[in-house]
Amino acid sequence: MRRRRSWLVLGLLVAVVSALPVVVGCGRESAPTVRYHCPMHPTYVSDRPGDCPICGMRLVPIPPEAPPQPVPPEKASQPGAGAEPPRRILHYRNPMDPRITSPVPAKDSMGMDFVPVYADEAAGAVDGAAAVSGLAEVAPGAEGLRLAGVVTATAARERLTRTIRATAQVVSDETRVRRVQVRAGGWVERLFVDFTGQRVRAGEPLLSLYSPDLLATQEEYVRARQAVTRFAASAQPEVRKGGEDLVTAARRRLELLDVPAAFIAELERTGTPRRAVTLTAPVSGFVTAKAVFAGQRVEPGMELFTVTDLGTVWVEAQLYESEAPLVAVGQTATLGLPYDVTLVREGRVTFVSPTIDPDTRTLTVRLEFANADLRLKPGMFAVVQLHVDLGEQLVVPDDAVMDTGVRQYVFVADRGDTFAPRAVTVGWRGDGRAQILAGLAAGEQVATRANFLLDSESRLRAAIAEAPPAEPAAAADGAGQGRQGDAP
Repeated sequence: MRRRRSWLVLGLLVAVVSALPVVVGCGRESAPTVRYHCPMHPTYVSDRPGDCPICGMRLVPIPPEAPPQPVPPEKASQPGAGAEPPRRILHYRNPMDPRITSPVPAKDSMGMDFVPVYADEAAGAVDGAAAVSGLAEVAPGAEGLRLAGVVTATAARERLTRTIRATAQVVSDETRVRRVQVRAGGWVERLFVDFTGQRVRAGEPLLSLYSPDLLATQEEYVRARQAVTRFAASAQPEVRKGGEDLVTAARRRLELLDVPAAFIAELERTGTPRRAVTLTAPVSGFVTAKAVFAGQRVEPGMELFTVTDLGTVWVEAQLYESEAPLVAVGQTATLGLPYDVTLVREGRVTFVSPTIDPDTRTLTVRLEFANADLRLKPGMFAVVQLHVDLGEQLVVPDDAVMDTGVRQYVFVADRGDTFAPRAVTVGWRGDGRAQILAGLAAGEQVATRANFLLDSESRLRAAIAEAPPAEPAAAADGAGQGRQGDAP
């Protein structure tokens, strides 16, 4: 009996020891394995933290999967209820070159594992590339956007004023240039203005001229005045009128020979002809040309001086051919000097050339500026700014536009953290803004910072979608060799 009880106790101990691991194991759960992936390239997954081998960004933990939801009783009887369909792997690609693919898991020459390409990812890339060829939608997630530093801005309608900057040169106002000539031949006895650049005022003497014609005309005028005094006592009206007409004709001849009015008045007062006649400046300004010397003989029509009034000057600017439609007569403009920020003048456009210079492919525009202080001197170089009102236009920050030289596109925020490339037509660009003529609507959000990261990921996803699937026969060559696909 004692031996039988001993065997019974021994059996119970064996049963308890055998069941102990099961009881202990049921009391605790195994720790879940933490995996990491790239925010910009979610297809790259690693079991340890580090940097993405594609873009260099820090890997982030993959959030644990949510527990499966209970299946409603009415759907429990349906076949396959509660089970998610498995993701189908199309092929594997080289993480550094998506054109290299393999039908089975493989490694590249650096020992990096090929990453799987799922059917749903490829389909999404094809759909996203419909807007812009060679690009695809990008969905980096909220954490990926934060780490990449992506910033968005809103496309809005604003009143747009375009500023055209152009180099220009100050020139004389041709309507204020006066050439001094003589209408009677003679000899210059004295010069009152004897060097170029001298400033003169209207009415000031220029030179003293001895002319036999002018002396004879003076004597004729003096005799006509003496005759009219004698004819005034005549009883016949015709005689009195004839004397008055003779005086008027003699005076008119002096005026036509450019004899100054003050000289004629002195001649009437004294009644004595003078040997030399003093010619005066017709306008105020600077003597910009001088072609006469004391003692020189001059002929009728000979140019003696050029007097230029610089109270108003012209500025001739050269605009690009593409800016020609934006300029019109009457537009306001601002002039400044690159070496003197204190000089700022307001003027207006007075002339637009009807032709383009075939050598420089530029358009000449003439502007008029006041110059009472004479700080603008002919020959100076200046900078002109023309202000063109373009009205209300749709604009985005200039950084949002990706320009390849052939096409322009932006990344539009769509469905939360998804960015879709979209081709746009860009008009004027400047002052940190870009005018959008087509492709966007007011209120849409576009990426303005870190969009080059979105662009690289978009190109990568498009390349994955366009890469040809790996051929099954390639599996026989070995799992360690990839296949070189065609370039997208």
